[in-house]
Amino acid sequence: MNKIARVSEIFESIQGEGVYTGARQVFVRFFGCGFSCAFCDTPQDSFREYDAQGLWREIAAFSGFHSVSLTGGEPLRQADFLRGFLESARGRGVKIYLETNGVLPSALAQVIDRVDIVAMDLKLPSSTGLRGFWSEHEEFLKIARQREAFVKMVIGRATERGDIARAADVISRVAPTIPVVLQPSWLDQGEELSRKMEAFKGELAAAGLSDVRIMPQAHKLAGIK
Repeated sequence: MNKIARVSEIFESIQGEGVYTGARQVFVRFFGCGFSCAFCDTPQDSFREYDAQGLWREIAAFSGFHSVSLTGGEPLRQADFLRGFLESARGRGVKIYLETNGVLPSALAQVIDRVDIVAMDLKLPSSTGLRGFWSEHEEFLKIARQREAFVKMVIGRATERGDIARAADVISRVAPTIPVVLQPSWLDQGEELSRKMEAFKGELAAAGLSDVRIMPQAHKLAGIK
């Protein structure tokens, strides 16, 4: 088991994305992703190494937060470390919020019993510029639904209806009542994108998804980290 994590930064701020927008969190940004999405806004070029005890010492410097957000990069790339780290969370009264790209179901299975909330990206190929990860997302969602979870999809001018239909099919078969957040790409703004997102929201609802929301990145609007 890997007892050392690579972490690019640790900071306290307000969650700016998804259904917990506005919640105060301690963010632990794990180093390394493996993707290069077209809309990425968190480039990483350095890291520090922590063992579990050292990382908890850093987190303990903060107080009054809702939860600890394990984000990235992609935290599940370091699942071996997370197993031990999250085991040591028991008894601390700390809620664990996992932000993930949603493509590593076997890694999620290793830690799901120690996570409270899963914020799962669903990577639309026409948005990311990458291949589709439909089978990985489906298996991931089957595991994530064991906990409180929601799905986030980034929408840009290049996002295609076919990807929305494919996403609707996956989610409706696995977890039709899960919250689904459509997030406008920070690279694209304007009325055209707003109309497109409203249309996609309607299509997802028509496909049987019961909780579809349009939510921008609030931290960017507020000018905070």
